[in-house]
Amino acid sequence: MDKIVLQAADLDGYLTEADAQAIARVSDLYGRALEDFSGLEPGRGEGDGKARERVLAVFNELGELLRDVVGAERRIHVYSLETPEFIHGEASRLVAKLRDERTANPEFVYYIQRAYEMLFNLAFAWPHGLERHPIFVRTPVTVPRANYAVHKIPDIDAMTSGGVMCVMLRAALLPSMIVAKEIQEYSRRHAVTPFALFKISRDDGCSEHDMAYVLDLKRSYFDIEMLRGRDLFFADPMNATGGSLVTVIRYLRSQGIAPRSVRFFNVVSTLKGALRIVRAVPEAEIYTLWMDPAMNDKAYILPGLGDAGDRINGPDRPDSPRDVIQLIADYGTRVTSLYRDQIRQIEKVVLHPSRGILKD
Repeated sequence: MDKIVLQAADLDGYLTEADAQAIARVSDLYGRALEDFSGLEPGRGEGDGKARERVLAVFNELGELLRDVVGAERRIHVYSLETPEFIHGEASRLVAKLRDERTANPEFVYYIQRAYEMLFNLAFAWPHGLERHPIFVRTPVTVPRANYAVHKIPDIDAMTSGGVMCVMLRAALLPSMIVAKEIQEYSRRHAVTPFALFKISRDDGCSEHDMAYVLDLKRSYFDIEMLRGRDLFFADPMNATGGSLVTVIRYLRSQGIAPRSVRFFNVVSTLKGALRIVRAVPEAEIYTLWMDPAMNDKAYILPGLGDAGDRINGPDRPDSPRDVIQLIADYGTRVTSLYRDQIRQIEKVVLHPSRGILKD
């Protein structure tokens, strides 16, 4: 079998009755804001008055409701719920820039990099009471003799040394490289995380309720034995439905592969997608910079930030979608030189003749 398919109906089967009620309450509340968005359009009479007040009131209420629901879930980590309040403005402003339709590709990529540095710290660095290890750095100053500086950084090796970076193409490619680079920079041994590439697609012509998630094994690249008993790290800017990650994990389980842990890093996640994952994957923990309340009928996040893949990578031509090597080439030298060790790992898994599965 070359393709593994997961139906949206299977995902909803993981949700509890309490989950469904919470999702409905949040979605209905966001619907109230939708009714007032037209009043925020330029040139509308209520643009600076009553419509703004109503929308602000709904978003304040949404924030409190999401805090109550997510706060009870120990495996869903939202940046604003687990970090000191004085730094929350940084995350809020960053997500606002990513959402803004005026934020073009170079700036969008810059903010994606910042977002994943923050998510990495949320998951691995400061909240765990970790020991610190020293690093000795030789500086360019040589007078009166060669100079060194000493810095102490969190020792994260126990949490990351057994990890594999799992990429669900294509919006996930650059975020995955960023997380892997952060792991390398914190590692005592400067270790480079291996990669596994999964080609996941969904039919955007379908509604959210009858959508199918397709894992194409012939266009995926991974050493399946390398995934056995390992910590799997996934990074995708958007977690709308949770379907892609659940599809990968279900496939691995069908092959007798049980991960030791699963960590999923998102800039924006919906409540529904987050709950589906933690219900379907007991090993999973989600780290998200921002929790959004709803999806439209096509499973696009609301208010969301648009098509993250197109905004990071630029759009594909309909008749010639790019593969992973072409995407990397299009990042240009400023990005590829920064992540050269991660790109070597990606090339290794794509080009090595023994990589992948079901290639015959």
